[in-house]
Amino acid sequence: MPADDSAGAVRDARRRALRHEATQLFQAALRAVDPQQLVQSCLSGHAGAVRAVLPAGDIVEWRSPTVVVGAGKAAARMAAGCEAVLGPDAVSGSVVVADGCAVRLASIEVVEAGHPLPDMRGAAATRDILARLGNPQAGGILCVLSGGASSLLVQPRSPVTLADKVATTEALLRCGADINELNTVRKHLSDVKGGGLARRVAGAVVSLIISDVVGDDPGTIGSGPTSPDPTTFADALAVLDRYDLTERLPRTVMQVLNAGRTGRLPETLKPGAPIATRCRSFVIGSNRTALAGAAAAARARGWEVHVEPEPLIGDTTDAARRFAARLRAVHATGPVCLLAGGETTVRVHGTGRGGRNQEFALALAAEIAGGDLMVLSAGTDGIDGPTDAAGAFVDGTTIERARQRGLDVRACLANNDSYAFFAELGDLLRCGPTGANVMDIKIALVGPFPP
Repeated sequence: MPADDSAGAVRDARRRALRHEATQLFQAALRAVDPQQLVQSCLSGHAGAVRAVLPAGDIVEWRSPTVVVGAGKAAARMAAGCEAVLGPDAVSGSVVVADGCAVRLASIEVVEAGHPLPDMRGAAATRDILARLGNPQAGGILCVLSGGASSLLVQPRSPVTLADKVATTEALLRCGADINELNTVRKHLSDVKGGGLARRVAGAVVSLIISDVVGDDPGTIGSGPTSPDPTTFADALAVLDRYDLTERLPRTVMQVLNAGRTGRLPETLKPGAPIATRCRSFVIGSNRTALAGAAAAARARGWEVHVEPEPLIGDTTDAARRFAARLRAVHATGPVCLLAGGETTVRVHGTGRGGRNQEFALALAAEIAGGDLMVLSAGTDGIDGPTDAAGAFVDGTTIERARQRGLDVRACLANNDSYAFFAELGDLLRCGPTGANVMDIKIALVGPFPP
């Protein structure tokens, strides 16, 4: 075998080994945030009494039977945890999840609906959930929420229609609005977000939440259907002004927001309101939980582990450059696993396909060209943008392999076409919907491979 071929074979074998290693660490992160296990770890029931012992030490109790409602990509598996602990005879209810995230349950109905854009299935499921909240036989109302609930739990504030809500969401997504900005607007166009769901319940509500947002604020996760909301109609209008959308959105949207700003429509549920005191919300899993799971697995496999203390946020390309600088700083220290989490934003200019994780990997490719490392950028929900991939692998050979196939990194970035780029290289991670949703993680393996 010629020397060049031999060297290439060694390089390819190493790349495959590192890719396998990164995939194993990604799976470890997912196991750490398994929704069913997170619920089962904090919930117990005996002789008609239900107890939730939360991560911070809080204890909440109520009597059976329990009505379970909720929404989000992880909601079905969270509901499965409720059934497993309390028994199907002691629970009833309904949850709405994104397509592909359903599991079969014995006594809790699971409905699939549209995400990231809401649809009629979500609207119908929301009406059913609201009807169940009035069950006079309920001993307690348990709400299970995770990322994705903002799109899945949908009841637009009249006269805003579902089509108007879709158009507004789509416009905000395309212009690169972050999750806080997006949810500020969505809360003020909804009858169920921003504490709206809590207003429909006469008694107490306990919410178990898996966070998909930086800071783990219950009022932001899923647009806070059972949490008070400090944002205002004026804040929502400021977001639209920031992205020059006020003249490009449906008339009804501006009608509602302007009416709210002038006091002609009631605000979302505010902190300190009497209703808010009946609602207790607890975050039981987050991006940090997933990173801790990956870190423990990496240490057990022989890596020196560094977990970035601050989340990666902001523009995706800028975040990739910052991450590359961090990688260069640790490159000389030996076999290192660098872990980071967060959620970046993509401003869509082109007509290609991809998601923020694939775009992050593409922006990173030139920064790490020639280096001895492998990086996996992936969404913990298994879904990256409107594609069938969770994210992509990128390494020191990506640029070279792309050139051999006639792929232009800059052109693909300019056209937001990261999916086609990594599909051609065989570097996409396709794992299907995971049932979890705690933002994104970056797994970088740098330097000599541990024995």
